[in-house]
Amino acid sequence: MSDVLVLYYSRYGATAEMARQIARGIEEVPGTAARLRTVPPVSTVCEAVADDIPASGPPYATLDDLRDCTGLALGSPTRFGNMAAPLKYFLDATSALWLEGALIGKPAALFTSTSSLHGGQETTLTSMLLPLLHHGMLILGLPYSAPELMNTRSGGTPYGASHFAGADSKLPLSEDEKTLCRVLGRRLADTARRLQQD
Repeated sequence: MSDVLVLYYSRYGATAEMARQIARGIEEVPGTAARLRTVPPVSTVCEAVADDIPASGPPYATLDDLRDCTGLALGSPTRFGNMAAPLKYFLDATSALWLEGALIGKPAALFTSTSSLHGGQETTLTSMLLPLLHHGMLILGLPYSAPELMNTRSGGTPYGASHFAGADSKLPLSEDEKTLCRVLGRRLADTARRLQQD
């Protein structure tokens, strides 16, 4: 069984819904399972300790989740064209995995949600891409063979799945955005399964 990690941070729920759609796509590929994980918020004033288990949603990610996965979908809302601080904080603590080379050769894909249509979707995806390249991961985007990528009037980029949440962060995912999330999940799962067979 190929175990693909869907790791994300979500504040208002849109990125979490994208993660669920990507997980659906992953589990459409025979022999693969999606493992949803999140990261705790960080304090702006001091080092804070979160409970081991969040009040709702999936468990918090551990380094073992990354070490043991066959592929990774990484998601974050946009913060001024960058990934959110809680996700970066988690990634900054992965040096032990880098020293081991634990993620080298594993496929990875990215997703993001923004409150404005031109609010930095692609730069946020690029900001998440950088640490994954340092880890030696194989980066997958969304191919234009997915017709929704050409026709969307909301989110969707070749860099990864994206969502336009609106100024109040309450717009639901459009049908094109949901489809592109599932396409990305299937592509990631299929690649992870093929790499395991080699």
